[in-house]
Amino acid sequence: MTKPLPGTPAPDFTAPIAGGGHASGDEVTLSQLRDKPVVLYFYPKDNTPGCTTQACDVRDSWGRLKKLAHVLGVSVDSIQSHEKFIKKHELPFPIISDEQHQIVNAYGVWVEKSLYGRKYMGTERSTFVIGKDGLIKAVLEKVKPAGHVDQVMAALQGLE
Repeated sequence: MTKPLPGTPAPDFTAPIAGGGHASGDEVTLSQLRDKPVVLYFYPKDNTPGCTTQACDVRDSWGRLKKLAHVLGVSVDSIQSHEKFIKKHELPFPIISDEQHQIVNAYGVWVEKSLYGRKYMGTERSTFVIGKDGLIKAVLEKVKPAGHVDQVMAALQGLE
């Protein structure tokens, strides 16, 4: 699948969510979050070094971010894995579980990767900034865990 481009509608979804004040078993529907922009950030795996750095960067900037946008992490890990990750690192934002790979496929971030010559399928670290109108405003591809928030903040400038 290809990634949706800026100016195109964000693929809608309903999925299980953990953290950020959501109870176990809650679901979120993207199209119902229209009161402010949405930052949908995809990451490979809970409790890995890069993903922890990225999540803690979002946590440490939460005061600024939550005023500007809904911030939702997305990975193919289970809700139980997310709950442990959230608790261990005191993450204030919610994380979506995409165990069926519907969202990663819709956003074109389930890709072939290579590590030490071994090829496998996994989530590409990418972020989509979605406007209140439901259109993709920015696509941040292959982001680095450190500095991710600065890129998100720059993409949110001017969006209301």
